[in-house]
Amino acid sequence: MNHGHETLALLLFSAFVATTLAITTWVSRHRQGSAEEFYVGGRLFSPMENGFAIAGDYMSAASFLGISGLIALYGYDGMLYSVGFLVAWLVVLFLVAELVRNCGRFTLADVVVSRMRERPVRIAAGTSSVTVSVLYLVAQMVGAGSLVGLLLGGSSGAAQTWTVVGVGALMVVYVTLGGMRATTWIQIVKAVLLMAGALALTVLVLVRFGGDFNQLLTTAAARSGHGLDFLAPGLRYGGDWTARLDFISLGLALVLGTAGLPHILSRFYTVPTARAARRSVVWSIGLIGSFYLMTIVLGFGAAALLGTDKVRASNAAGNTAVPLLANVLGGGEGSAGGTVLFAVVAAIAFATILAVVAGITLASSASVAHDLYASLRSRSRRGKPYSEVAVARVAAGGIGVVAIGLGLLAKDLNVAFLVGLAFAVAASANLPVLLFSLFWRGFTTRGAVWSVYGGLVPAVLLVIVSPVVSGSPESLFPGADLQYFPLQNPGLVSIPLGFLAGWLGTVTSREEPDAAKHAETEVRSLTGAGAV
Repeated sequence: MNHGHETLALLLFSAFVATTLAITTWVSRHRQGSAEEFYVGGRLFSPMENGFAIAGDYMSAASFLGISGLIALYGYDGMLYSVGFLVAWLVVLFLVAELVRNCGRFTLADVVVSRMRERPVRIAAGTSSVTVSVLYLVAQMVGAGSLVGLLLGGSSGAAQTWTVVGVGALMVVYVTLGGMRATTWIQIVKAVLLMAGALALTVLVLVRFGGDFNQLLTTAAARSGHGLDFLAPGLRYGGDWTARLDFISLGLALVLGTAGLPHILSRFYTVPTARAARRSVVWSIGLIGSFYLMTIVLGFGAAALLGTDKVRASNAAGNTAVPLLANVLGGGEGSAGGTVLFAVVAAIAFATILAVVAGITLASSASVAHDLYASLRSRSRRGKPYSEVAVARVAAGGIGVVAIGLGLLAKDLNVAFLVGLAFAVAASANLPVLLFSLFWRGFTTRGAVWSVYGGLVPAVLLVIVSPVVSGSPESLFPGADLQYFPLQNPGLVSIPLGFLAGWLGTVTSREEPDAAKHAETEVRSLTGAGAV
């Protein structure tokens, strides 16, 4: 890329970082000592503000960079991510949003422990939440590295490394200084920027083809190298039964995983009532639905205007398709319009990454402090004021270090694909225990603990022995071969195992389920009576 891209994009990056740091500094002047203020911003956000923040939290680098890239490379099969991510919100709206807001305070574990023995359940749910969050963070780090690598000509490995380190450092600053209030405002700003950027690019693509979507698709098919197969199922997930099962596995993970994502669940606690939580979800569905429709146009637009080979040559996983498309739409290589549009899109994508990592880091540090630390610390220290918030701030730093390390290791994988793994773990470990707790009268503590570990451990182990880690040229360790599980996404096996383990743990438990506590939880979840 020419020097103009680099300078302008870096100036825009700097402007966004300066703005977000100003928001964080302003918010940090408010009292951040109480757990309620730090974790959920005092529950003061309106449904519209929270809806924009949820959309900002959810529309990640995987959506903007990864999905469009997959559509540009694989056509129809790449659209599975767009459809799956959107359909998932119906599960959230109808089964989770209001009930979670009424039953919990800060984290997923709060919902479950209302009728269980607290310590084992908090440790299990906290461990699972941190695992999901770290996997999700790695995807954002990879997106940041790809973006800056492209900006600097694709040859600067040192620049990619320092970008990942810089994003990690910034997210720790946002969380430790500003808590949920700063994170929410950063996400709202980012959601507005992302929607505006995606809308502008979508309009430019459609104008280029005279508003004829059919012509866009046929041109994309012609330039993909696959002909009309590009517009039909099977390019990535067709052929043998392994690929078809992978398709089903990924679909299950995407549709069921959203309801188990810790950073999405924590957003329902930032509004004053359950009704506000439901209205937040309605706002976010409108924004997210519009956005995913636009990613379809952007993906096929990249295939039509750039050609699949050029997308793949820039980044094998397709992560840079949208910035390259922006360059072409603006007038092409070397043109002023191309330079400006490329820089704007790169800056928006970078803003997307910063906002999402802040939300995930806050949710995972809350799990460490509120669930793990609160369960493991000695009773003699329970009286210390605000110690939990101090632990959350330290935990944010530790999580940042882990995410940076894994982000550098996974820098060549597609970001949407990496998020698919996080969704699989969330759907396997968090969703079963959440649904059982809300809807099964006989559910016990052993069932809750087995449900979490029965989904979490198989999901992580299956990823380790899958083609993702070793055994193929695209693996993390292409030289090794530990591949014993043929599917790239473990959801098809690990999600049923999570539900099965929860059932098995409950029916083999000697503990009598507390009917009174279940009745209390049921009334509170449905009416909000007694909710925090």
